[in-house]
Amino acid sequence: MSLKKKYQSFKRYVDHWGTTEAERALVYPCDLLMPSPQGSLFRGIEVRANPDIVHRWLCQMKVAPYSYDWIDNLGRQSPRHLIPGLEQLSRGQVFMFVFKLVDFDPRQITLRAQGRLMGDVLISYVVVEAPTRLLVKVAMNFPRGPVGWLLRSILPWGDWIMMRKQLLTFKQLAEQEEPFSEPLNLKIPQIP
Repeated sequence: MSLKKKYQSFKRYVDHWGTTEAERALVYPCDLLMPSPQGSLFRGIEVRANPDIVHRWLCQMKVAPYSYDWIDNLGRQSPRHLIPGLEQLSRGQVFMFVFKLVDFDPRQITLRAQGRLMGDVLISYVVVEAPTRLLVKVAMNFPRGPVGWLLRSILPWGDWIMMRKQLLTFKQLAEQEEPFSEPLNLKIPQIP
């Protein structure tokens, strides 16, 4: 195999880490907000945990990024326990310091960051069942000029490193939780 083919093969691996062709063909919530992105990345991981627990861990991104904390959390460790109340979502909430929540439901969270230096980035985190899979699509429109060219060249590699760690961390933390088979918004019966 030639060096060029090896690079292209590894680039596909980086751009599609952990996902199948069928998962990449799904319509993600970010597709509705950015139907023709200049770039797309896909990430996926199987999680042996209840989808509700996985979704609650995604909500934790309101307080920490859950990746390499020494890089993207100023050296502070992301919480290793679920913080009650973070699953209460509303549009406009800040996630991971730079993203805003633009869409959500009990099985997905979609975040957006916009700026001159980063362009327009949408990320949809989607939890699917049977078995539980955490899928992510990153859709990007790059800024113009040299900054856009640089982002287009290095962002997939950096995102692969950081998001791979993030998803592996969510997997580990969700799988440590006690199995939970009922919806999160249960009404607790009053004891007479």
